[in-house]
Formats: sequence, C-alpha cells, structure tokens
Amino acid sequence: MRFYVDHDLGHAVRGWVVPDNPTAIGRIAVVIEGERVAEIPTRVTDDAIRAAGWHATGQCVFVVEEAEFPGLAQARRVEIYDVETNVLVYRRAPHPNVVRKKVVLVNTSIHPETVIETALFDHFQQSYFGVGRFSEEVARVLFESPWMTSSFQSGAIILPRYEGFLQGDDTLTTLLVHDPFIEMATRLLWLQDRAVVAADPRQRWRLGSVAEAAEYVAGHALDDAKSLKRLFRMLPEPAYHLLFNPLTRLCGTKLPDDRVHPGNSIVAIEVLSRVGIVGHRRFFKAFMTTLYDRLGILEPVPTPAPIPDAARALAERLRAVKLAEDMLVFDIAMSDAVLNAVSKGWTDS
Repeated sequence: MRFYVDHDLGHAVRGWVVPDNPTAIGRIAVVIEGERVAEIPTRVTDDAIRAAGWHATGQCVFVVEEAEFPGLAQARRVEIYDVETNVLVYRRAPHPNVVRKKVVLVNTSIHPETVIETALFDHFQQSYFGVGRFSEEVARVLFESPWMTSSFQSGAIILPRYEGFLQGDDTLTTLLVHDPFIEMATRLLWLQDRAVVAADPRQRWRLGSVAEAAEYVAGHALDDAKSLKRLFRMLPEPAYHLLFNPLTRLCGTKLPDDRVHPGNSIVAIEVLSRVGIVGHRRFFKAFMTTLYDRLGILEPVPTPAPIPDAARALAERLRAVKLAEDMLVFDIAMSDAVLNAVSKGWTDS
C-alpha cells in the first residue's frame, strides 16, 4: 500500500491511496474530532498512478471536502485512515507549534517504548507506532515522503535495511539500549505469558512461529538455575532467534530471518555510531533530556516505566548462566560501550 497527501486547505483534504491489490478500489475512513464519521472510496482517477504501474485504473485519489463533511474547515482533529490496513494516511496538525522534523525511534526491546511514545505524540503532526511490523511499501512511504514534515515513528526497525532512507537534516534517528540480561529476562517472561495462547488450537495461529518458543519456555522453571541451563541447551529455532543478540540483529542485519554472525557485530557497531541520539535505559533521563533539547521541547522529561521485579530477579539469575552470556556476547559489548560513553557525561540515571 502506498499513499500521499497533496494538500489540506482546511475546507478540503486531497491525496491518494494505492491498495496492494492493483485492481481494487481503495477506501478511506474519515475521523473528525475523534469520531469515525464515514468510509468513502477513492473516486478520482490519476493517470500518472496507472502509468507508473501501481494500479490498473489509477482510481486512487480521495478528496475530503466541507460540502460532504460539514465542520471540516473548523475541526482541529481530522484523521484519515486506509480502511484495509488501518494505517494513518493523514492527521491534521493538532496545534501550530508541532516539531518540524522526522524522528525515528528504533525500539530495541520486546515491549514498545510507550512512555516515550506518549510523551512525543502530541508534539508531531503524525505518529506511527510498531513500524517494524509494517509492510516494506508502507515503511518506505513513511521514511521517504517529503510531505511528511512532522512525524514520529517508532518500532523494531532493522536499521541497515532502511538507514539509507533516514539521512538528511530533517530526520533524526534515536535508539535506547537496554541491559542485555534484563532484555533477555523480559523476552523469556513475554514468551511464558503467551504459553496459554500457544496451547489453544483455536488461538495458536496468532503467535506464528513464536508459539513453539512459548511452549518450550513454559516447560522450564525460570526460577531454578538448573532448569535455566537446560532451557538454553535445546532451544528451538524460534526461541533462539528471539533471544540471540537482539540488538545486534536490529543494527547488524538486513532481513528479519538473517542469522547473526560475528561479522554482524562489527556492522552493528558502525551503524549504531551513525544514529543521531543513542542512550541507555539506565540513563533514561539523560536520553530524554538530550532528545527534548534537540527537538526544542520545553517540558519536564517523563519518568521511565519501572522494570518489573520478576524481570530484574530473572536477569540476575541469567548473569550466572554461561550459556545465556554466550548468547548475548555481542549485545553486552555494545551495551557496555554505550553505558560507558553516557556515564561520562551524566551522573544521575
């Protein structure tokens, strides 16, 4: 799916949406002041879209007008979504002082950075979360579109794959490194929490290949040292893929299914060095203060979500398991390097 917005004149918003099916007619949902008021088809034909080979007929253009949607010109909150994918196509700027920059947060944890996402949402015209799960075409629209001058995008983005689209003075890449053992503990607990779904034949499909990993982890006692050692000896491929140097995978490979080799760690360090702002979870305040300063946001920085006691306790047990340490050797080196650099300039975490 591709999309573009030509203009918002207040009384009219015009753009186009090209669906994945080149013979289908796209549909958009119009949301005004938080209410989904209508779903309409793309009614206007653009011969350039057809000539480019993106669509069979070129009937991809939408026009949202005051005549059809009374109050459009005065509405502060106007959003347009693609019906098929529910991807945000356009959001009217909530206020005139939005940040005029494209900010990309590479999410290195299994859990989204909800505190950061919540803090930045209203400072940008358009925000996209979970970008790592978007299709290749949608991701490239977000990264490449020159008309998207105020946007915040976060997700588990494979940096080497998209780094070339994230250059320029108008784009700021950011990344927050987590303690590798705490992240491994978080991922193991995440898998454990999904064991019930994995065991249900009616819901197992929701997890895909992760279902096997969830069932495997559920068969081991995470609070027992011997059980933890057994867990790492016979890891199924989906569990290994999720747990083995995840930071290096994001920064050092180009495809989600690529295996991580020692050479990838060198690539990862080089890619990480080109990220605009790199912080460490232990120094969350330093990361957010630096980010706010670059964006000109004059607000108190948010407080990070507390790390659950269960994750902290499991992380301490994992530090004593040699097999776990071996699975994180590249990530540990990167985390230590970032932590050392940040701690030289900041004394409070």
